[in-house]
Amino acid sequence: QVQLVESGGGLVQAGGSLRLSCAASGGTFSRYIMGWFRQAPGKAREFVAAISRSGSSTYYADSVKDRFTISRDNAKTMVYLQMNSLKPEDTAVYYCAADSRIYGTTFQSMAVPSYESQYWGQGTQVTVSS
Repeated sequence: QVQLVESGGGLVQAGGSLRLSCAASGGTFSRYIMGWFRQAPGKAREFVAAISRSGSSTYYADSVKDRFTISRDNAKTMVYLQMNSLKPEDTAVYYCAADSRIYGTTFQSMAVPSYESQYWGQGTQVTVSS
């Protein structure tokens, strides 16, 4: 059983930056593909970014590409999401996810609306004011 705890959310003005962190425990961290998802009020959850087990490969939703950066530290069992040039439409609860079932770097499977990760964090609120 893997436990995921997100932190780093908050209120920021448009154009600003935030760094989200996700602390993982209870499993062999390097076995898991790690991802970030978000859910805005009244909207379905959506994929944001994913990173391979080694950290050498990443995959982003088009809406955040070139603004957000996902990274991981396997020694610290942490995954991060650096968010720059934030927009009001980035306002959402952000969730960390861990999944050992994904083969290689086939991240695209995480971006389909029906995807359900093996493990989810409790979420952290990000609010971007205009």
